[in-house]
Amino acid sequence: MRRAIGQVLLLLLLIHGVCYAQKDVPVTFVANTVSVKDMVDSLNKAAGEMYMGSPDKAREMAGKALLLSEKIKYNAGIGLAYINLGHVYWSQSYYPISLFYLNSALPYLPKNNATLLAECHSAIGRTYLELKNYQQAINSLNQSAKYAGNDAKMLGEFYTEKSLVYIRMRDYTLGMAASLQALKLCRASGDDNNTNIIYTRLSSIQRLQKQFQKSIAYDDTAYYMSFKTNNRRLRAKTLIEYADNYNGLKQYDKAIGYATRGAALADSIGLMNGISDAYRTIMFSFEQKKDLANALLFQKKYNAALDSLNESDRRRNTELIQNYFALNDRLKEIAVIEQRAKEDKDKIHFQNAIIITLIISLLAVLTALYITYYNLKQKKLLSNKLSRQHEALLVQKGLIEEQSANLAAVNKLKDKLLAVIGHDLRTPFANLRNIMSLFGEDNLNLEDMHGLMKKMEPVVKGAELTLSNLLEWAGSQIRGINLTPSVIDINLVGEEMAQIYSYQLQQKNIRFQNIAITGHMVKADEKHIKVVIGNLISNAIKFTDDNGVVTLSSHVAGKELVVNVNDTGKGIPQDKLVKLFDLHSHYTQNGTMGEVGTGIGLFLCKELVEFNGGRLWVKSEVGKGSTFSFSLPLAD
Repeated sequence: MRRAIGQVLLLLLLIHGVCYAQKDVPVTFVANTVSVKDMVDSLNKAAGEMYMGSPDKAREMAGKALLLSEKIKYNAGIGLAYINLGHVYWSQSYYPISLFYLNSALPYLPKNNATLLAECHSAIGRTYLELKNYQQAINSLNQSAKYAGNDAKMLGEFYTEKSLVYIRMRDYTLGMAASLQALKLCRASGDDNNTNIIYTRLSSIQRLQKQFQKSIAYDDTAYYMSFKTNNRRLRAKTLIEYADNYNGLKQYDKAIGYATRGAALADSIGLMNGISDAYRTIMFSFEQKKDLANALLFQKKYNAALDSLNESDRRRNTELIQNYFALNDRLKEIAVIEQRAKEDKDKIHFQNAIIITLIISLLAVLTALYITYYNLKQKKLLSNKLSRQHEALLVQKGLIEEQSANLAAVNKLKDKLLAVIGHDLRTPFANLRNIMSLFGEDNLNLEDMHGLMKKMEPVVKGAELTLSNLLEWAGSQIRGINLTPSVIDINLVGEEMAQIYSYQLQQKNIRFQNIAITGHMVKADEKHIKVVIGNLISNAIKFTDDNGVVTLSSHVAGKELVVNVNDTGKGIPQDKLVKLFDLHSHYTQNGTMGEVGTGIGLFLCKELVEFNGGRLWVKSEVGKGSTFSFSLPLAD
């Protein structure tokens, strides 16, 4: 018994020692937190210095700083990371995204750090300026000046941005005064970045007042300083400013040369509005030189750049939403980890209290041995229970990840389907609306209206089939496919389809042959089979030229009936056949009379046939036609 008591005491002392050793963890954590803060500050500083020259690298650093700051709840780091992200998107002309991040920074910035608050409000004002919201820009800049106080550098930034507001408002006198005041303050504070910017402001004022030589002189200084400050964005803008000045001096070849260099530099750093400005300037130069061919070429490039800018804005906004949710997920993970750490810490404190109590009890009375044994046994049971719970959590995690993957696939399919519907259903309805508008304004007579309606009929029929297939498919996705099997005669279904599509057949003078075997019945859902045969016959009519033939036939193969829909149409290339039944690949083409479709019909046919115990396949030869076949089990 004494040996057992001694072993238990030794065990308790060892456990107690380990628990005391764990008390050192907060010290290590504090040390690690200080180290992470230093890393965050370093990343934010680097991002702030390089966002003009290497915006993509700066965005990566700022994003990393933000995540690290969130993990250790370092509010100043979070705020500065948001500011740097705002600077990056501003430098690449994505102003709404920039404004989002800059406004997100304000709640995290220390209230006693006037410099950071002034910088943030100044950047917000600058972004509102680019968005042409001049009143809001002035309000934000005035707020920046309030925080700047007597800080020469921050006041220099204030006057720098305010000068541009006056320039955009075409008040060149106030713009010149603000620029000169900014230049004085920036030189005094050694702020080369804003000094560089001020020279471009002065250049713009002179150019807008047609003082081109003076403007070029300021451009020379701005261009030289852009290398010193590594401001590639400003350098690209300065090259375009050169080009505008030489256009003003009618030295068009020089203007083209500078604008071409500016476009190349803007393209290398992703400055989309810089590219469009350069193409606009080159287009003007060629127009003045009467070189209409090159002028037209750069007009197209300019329009393409504007389209690309709009498309990039849409992509960036999408990425912003995705990044926002991704960031929220990461923050939730961090919160969960912190909660678990807190629970573990509470458990350690609780265990310490129990162990101390047990040691005192053992020293006081022998009966403490039983209490110790009981507690150890309970601990083992708890451990086993926790292990089982952990295994259950792992299983649940696997299910959640699988559901997440399925949801992502469904979302991707939904986005693709919506894109297809938006393209293929919008066109016929837009055409109908335009025809009705012209008719309502008496711009069309009845003969013209009749002719247009005949041309629109196959397009509307295609849209109607598309909508029907879409509703059938959507219903199957939402409610699932309900199967009501019955005995079906394919020949009778063919006769019904001949009646339904008689008008389309007459329109193209196509002969329909129903030679399906009578008396051989299949067991399947009659509604599903009608949808399948209807889609296949509609497609055959769509892609068969006038005076062609569409044939419905069948033959017995073992315990199945094989149904064929053959046409004498234009056929399908072999490399496209594998895409027909895949909704994701979305292969479709216009019919012989301009009929359109989404490609969902064949996908729905395949799904319905397989659900009824059959399979669907196709054989085709370009120029000779296609044969779509499917099998169904014969009825007993």
